[in-house]
Amino acid sequence: MALFSQDALNPGVRKREVFGWAMYDFANSGYTTVVITAVFAAYFVGGIAEKAPWATFAWTAALSISYAIVMLTMPSIGAYADLRAAKKRVLMLVTACCVVATALLAFAQPGAVALAMLLVIVSNTFYNYGESLTAAFLPELARPDALGKVSGWGWGFGYFGGMLALGICLGYVMWAGKQGIPASEFVPVTMLITAVIYGAASLVTFRLLRERAEPNPQALRAGGFRASLHRLQATFREARRYRDFMWLLACAVFYQGGVAVAIALAAIYAQTVIGFSQEETMVLIFVLNLAAAGGAFAWGYLQDRVGHKLALGSTLVGWIAVCIIAALSQTKGQFWWAAAIAGLCMGSSQSAGRAMAGMFAPPRQLAEFYGLWTFAVRLSSIIGPLTYGAITWATGGNQRMAIMSTAAMFVIGLVLLVKVDVRRGRAAALAA
Repeated sequence: MALFSQDALNPGVRKREVFGWAMYDFANSGYTTVVITAVFAAYFVGGIAEKAPWATFAWTAALSISYAIVMLTMPSIGAYADLRAAKKRVLMLVTACCVVATALLAFAQPGAVALAMLLVIVSNTFYNYGESLTAAFLPELARPDALGKVSGWGWGFGYFGGMLALGICLGYVMWAGKQGIPASEFVPVTMLITAVIYGAASLVTFRLLRERAEPNPQALRAGGFRASLHRLQATFREARRYRDFMWLLACAVFYQGGVAVAIALAAIYAQTVIGFSQEETMVLIFVLNLAAAGGAFAWGYLQDRVGHKLALGSTLVGWIAVCIIAALSQTKGQFWWAAAIAGLCMGSSQSAGRAMAGMFAPPRQLAEFYGLWTFAVRLSSIIGPLTYGAITWATGGNQRMAIMSTAAMFVIGLVLLVKVDVRRGRAAALAA
């Protein structure tokens, strides 16, 4: 059986279109890898905020504001995109906005905390809009019994985009270091590199990916965005019909909160607690992305074989181990073990969650349900990093205690996952 089998795809879907869809994961991974995780996060704390006691909290606050915006608006945007059959058009718009805001981060110099926070809020908001909209194409491309592996194709390929962006930035940073160029000059260049790669790679997606949905004429006559809000309200009212989807959302609020901590604070923890240099941190994140790519790809096939629930649950156990090891690590070598396990769990847990959401989404409401999925994920992205930042601030900078407390989020997520019945949830989606 071929590794990338046509049998995994819905009738009429060609492999080149799936490649175009996966290219969006490739395109936007550079943003999270370079801006949110490896480079700008640590630069914000150590350079822009000049290691102030509140610096980590300010970084998590900026991210939390952007996630709050996404949480409150994405479900309605998703419903609007479904009614208008406009997922692709809206995706193009939000991508352009994220690329521009990322490039403008190059102007955030030391001391310009307000400007940096504003640009992070804007860029991260549009990044998350794009992530939700591209996920809504997954059930249109993959057969129901192959959602896991096709989602894994996207996540796995996407991490190589992050590695490409980070690799180019790492090469430049190493060269800049030898030339005696300070971070205030080389970090802005990495923002421009990331923006260019994001914009260029996403053009492949817009060229190859099709919009298969049809507009809803009755809803359009009722008035576009207002109709979207009415439909979204109806979905919430009918929540009992989708109780397994709702349990999955509750699970995601907690376990994705822990994942958000890893993404937003890994570089900060490595540098301020373990003692990694900027170059060592970038190498660490590069290897972490390599492990995440393998985890997402392999776990996609495992997920379709052993079941979505078991596959996701096993990654949460791995995340609990990551938090404990990271909190107890005293040397760089010990922390590398935590990073390696985190890499394997990161790609697999995110891919598994996206595929499960697709299983529970009614076919005519894909963008809307992925909007609700984004609501839960971004709520978690507020709770996780902001709690971490608050604990760090309240304990006088004790990040070990903060990372240990993150393990509780994965434990709660694991308990809530027990409530999910995959067969019942899929049946409810098809009945709709």
